[in-house]
This record gives sequence, C-alpha cells and structure tokens, in this order.
Amino acid sequence: MAATQLEFTLCEESLLLLADRALFWPRRRTLTIADPHFGKAATFRAGGLPVPETTTAAMLDRLTALLALTRAERLLCLGDLLHARAGRSETTLAAVATWRRTHAQVDFHLVRGNHDAAAGDPPGDWAVTCLDEPALEAPFAWRHHPAPHEGAYTIAGHLHPAVRLSGAGRQSATLPCFYFGAQVAVLPAFGEFTGAALVRPMPGERVFVLAGQSILEKTAAQ
Repeated sequence: MAATQLEFTLCEESLLLLADRALFWPRRRTLTIADPHFGKAATFRAGGLPVPETTTAAMLDRLTALLALTRAERLLCLGDLLHARAGRSETTLAAVATWRRTHAQVDFHLVRGNHDAAAGDPPGDWAVTCLDEPALEAPFAWRHHPAPHEGAYTIAGHLHPAVRLSGAGRQSATLPCFYFGAQVAVLPAFGEFTGAALVRPMPGERVFVLAGQSILEKTAAQ
C-alpha cells in the first residue's frame, strides 16, 4: 500500500520514511537527507548548458515543508551538499543563506562527501557544522559512502538509488528509492537534478520506492 510517509523500525529505533526523499529520526528530532547537490544547475549553466534555474528554490521549499511537518531540531545532510566550485554562484549562495536565517533555530550538520571535498565547505553564513565520515551516533554510523562500520549500522547516500518498475506493455519508469541492506542503508538523492543507480533487492533486503508523494515497498520478486 502506498503512503506519503511510512514508519520503519531499524536497530530498534523508530524512523519515518518521507516521500519527499528524506528520513526522520523522532528520538533525536533529526531530519536526514543526502545528496542535494546545491549549485549543480548553476555548474551546468556555467558550462553553457541550458538547464532550469529553479532547482535551488524548489529544494529549499521542500526542506521548509519537511521541517514544518516533522518539527525537526536538526538537519543532517549525508554528503554532497554543494555540487562543485563552479556552482557556487552568488544567486545559489545567497538563496541558501537567506533560507538558513529563516531556520536559524535548526542545527545543520554535514557529513562531507566527495563533491564537498571538491566544492569546499559551505559559506559561514550557512551556519553548517561540517563532519568527516563516519559520524557515529549509536546505533547508527552516518556516512556519505555506503560502507559498513563495525558495531553500528551505516546510513549513507552517494549512490542515488533507484529502481525500474515496469507496467503494462513495454512501459517502465525509473524511480528513486530507500535501500536497506543487512549492514548499510542508502537514502535517495534529495536533489532531483541528479543521476541514479539501479538497485535490485535481494532476499532479506528492503526497498521503498518513491512515486511522486507516495511510498511503496518493492519486493525481490517484483
């Protein structure tokens, strides 16, 4: 059955999977996202490619709605907050800074990813605390790269996981998803202007597909 949010128990912790590509940890009042890639559209435009200019505003609107929905006290990004140095346009940096001032009461933590290493840490007026992986917070290890960590369950990003669903005839769609394996979970990319890596659940693994504002579980047989 599809839903806009789904309660999920992991390592005896109650989590909430949100159709808008985010995870909420109620006990720690933490909203977690991965791979927003702010400035990616600006990077492409700097290279001469005609891509939309509204991606930053759309992501910030989604974050605002998620913070209001969950009443989160912390926002945790699992890497690739910024896409590249070429994407650090004045428009992008100012838009996020303005948004950040509006939500100054929310702690903002970043577990650095590979794109963050190239793009550099966010500006000071974004008020982001930057961490190297793994950031340990029992029972979880927060990472960008989806690698196991002894004594903790890894929750990561980086892969932009997705599944391909087939319908009647030859119609198919590639949709983002949450992936939960035995030792590692991978969150969907929060940014919509990103690529995707197809995953195929094996027995014992769980995959939750995001179709618009709905979440549905995909079984290994599907």
